Amino acid sequence: MIALIAGTGALPGILADVLVARGDPPVICEMLGFVPDVRADLPRLYFRVESLGTLLATLTQRGVTRICLAGAVRRPAIDPSRIDVATRPLMATLMAAMAKGDDGAVRGIISILEGHGFAVIGADQLAPDLLPHSGTLTRISPPPAAIADADVAMQEIERMGLSDLGQACVVQAGQVLAHEGEAGTDAMLIALCDRKPQEPWQGDPLLWAIDRVSDVVSGATDCLTTNAANAGRSPARPSGGVLVKAPKPGQDRRADLPVIGPQTAMLAAEAGLAGIVIESGGVMVIDLPQVVSIMDGHGMFLWVRPGQTP
Repeated sequence: MIALIAGTGALPGILADVLVARGDPPVICEMLGFVPDVRADLPRLYFRVESLGTLLATLTQRGVTRICLAGAVRRPAIDPSRIDVATRPLMATLMAAMAKGDDGAVRGIISILEGHGFAVIGADQLAPDLLPHSGTLTRISPPPAAIADADVAMQEIERMGLSDLGQACVVQAGQVLAHEGEAGTDAMLIALCDRKPQEPWQGDPLLWAIDRVSDVVSGATDCLTTNAANAGRSPARPSGGVLVKAPKPGQDRRADLPVIGPQTAMLAAEAGLAGIVIESGGVMVIDLPQVVSIMDGHGMFLWVRPGQTP
């Protein structure tokens, strides 16, 4: 039996549907304050970080042997008065993990789960179709300048990985215009659009930071602008830049694997980018047909660049 420790965004619901279709319905584990968009007919357990030990004991009693981490959450404040007896032995490891960057936190949490006998399964293992094949998936291919910019971006993502922060950046004409921060890729693109993010996260992500495809809904329609609207863009906006997204070098890919989706494509179009480059085998795509349709409609390219072996 499998459990999904589910955060926000589209990914938990997609994985739940895949598992149900296979006859392996998951137990949904929902952390207080982060409501996953998952079908209501699945068994659900609610927990706080302060009760993680009790959650793991309950999962064991229910016969769960596998766990998948999917969805976006942020690092919570821990209330010492709420730490239960089963969680106290885990607190030193938990606190050490939460003091690290994204991948360090992931590794710490995974070590706790494995220490309790669970196999940790990556989202891409459950839904491998979310990893598109290598090559250009749109009608337009990346021009040589965009390929050169992608090389610069990959070097920048590798540099960012040394600090365990961010999995994406925007490059134009060899210059890095923007880095992904703790608020995610969509917030970075919104900033390029001269638009204010709706609600920035307070604190760092706890386990994984995927594109919140369902977020920033109120601005989604504005992203599909016409050429006439684009002509009046602020000079601060790029024109022809490239969004590049890839895993951090050496990261544990069982969680925090990067994701893009229709919202990312729309925001990239609004920002005036020429295209998106993702690493083959390292970035999941939610609703690939819709992403391709959006990008074809804006004369953009989507290139799945051959990646490095993890």
